[in-house]
Amino acid sequence: MSQRDYYEVLGVSRSASADEIKRAYRKKAMEFHPDRNPDNPEAEQKFKEASEAYEVLHDAEKRSRYDQFGHAGVDGNGFGGFNSAEDIFGSFGDIFGDFFGFNMGGGSRGPRAQAGADLRYNLTVSFRQAAHGDEVTLKIPKNVVCDECDGSGAAPGTSPETCNHCHGTGQVRQSQGPFSISRPCPVCSGSGQIIPNPCPKCRGVGIVKETKELQVKVPAGVDTGNRLRLRAEGEPGIHGGPPGDLYVVLTVEEDKTFSRQGHHLILTKEISFVQAALGDKIEVPTLDELITMDIPKGTQSGEVFRMKGYGLPNLGYGAQQGDLMVEIIVKTPTKLSKRQEELLQEFAALEEEKPLSKVKKMFKKAGKAMGVD
Repeated sequence: MSQRDYYEVLGVSRSASADEIKRAYRKKAMEFHPDRNPDNPEAEQKFKEASEAYEVLHDAEKRSRYDQFGHAGVDGNGFGGFNSAEDIFGSFGDIFGDFFGFNMGGGSRGPRAQAGADLRYNLTVSFRQAAHGDEVTLKIPKNVVCDECDGSGAAPGTSPETCNHCHGTGQVRQSQGPFSISRPCPVCSGSGQIIPNPCPKCRGVGIVKETKELQVKVPAGVDTGNRLRLRAEGEPGIHGGPPGDLYVVLTVEEDKTFSRQGHHLILTKEISFVQAALGDKIEVPTLDELITMDIPKGTQSGEVFRMKGYGLPNLGYGAQQGDLMVEIIVKTPTKLSKRQEELLQEFAALEEEKPLSKVKKMFKKAGKAMGVD
């Protein structure tokens, strides 16, 4: 049997907003709810059909695929994997709670396992730690499962008991008109259990707060804003759910020598105008050592020289290394001796005549006078 268009099923236009789709589904679900239509297979079929339509259209990604490819784009195999009204309310029961403050259906289920909350830790590392990588010890205040009762909340040697009021389901059912409504059990607060003898360490909660030490490896090449994920180091889960994760958010301090541009390092180096004109060999620092760099004759202020492989590791690209970019600043002297002024005046006069050999000779004299060989 061919499937109906999902927008037609819910009675909304293809441009309907998320809220309009949600309201339309609630209306259809209330109309065709099995408790309101006992012994009516057609109503149950329409209830499932509406739930399948909502399962696709309330999800932006699935809706986009459906709009583009139809049922084939969302693997339309019928009822979205819902075998019963219990399955549907297990996925969408919160919608009815949004409007009425209660859940419908699923009264036979106990409390659901919930994953623990994720945690965030802000870690500041030095520029050199970020460049070379490091292992850092963190002290994290967090909730952990009580080791005295192993998370049960019951004193050692005792166990939680099934709640007699809800018979362990965590919910009690009430009838309101044609509907069967489930509410959290007022005796056990929805847990399905009571603890006659609470654990003295956690006072029956099953969780205690501790400061835990963790070793965190900071990879070489990280930058401010990068996150490290430590799985299962977040808050413990509820009712047997998995723990959350810990996200370590990095801030890298600035360096006095280098700045960075991605995985490249930027260094500013001053030279004299004599060195710029005649050329020279200078020493420049890298992250690990001093290296020698050639200054070609006629170098201009603001020129940048690339020293390949002396930058930062390119995070996520194996052994690929960035470069060191050396920006040259030609320094103009502010105080000159009388002899230096004479030499520069002589140079200016020679500059007008433009004989190259005389200019070079003059620069060498000026260099010696200023202490530059």
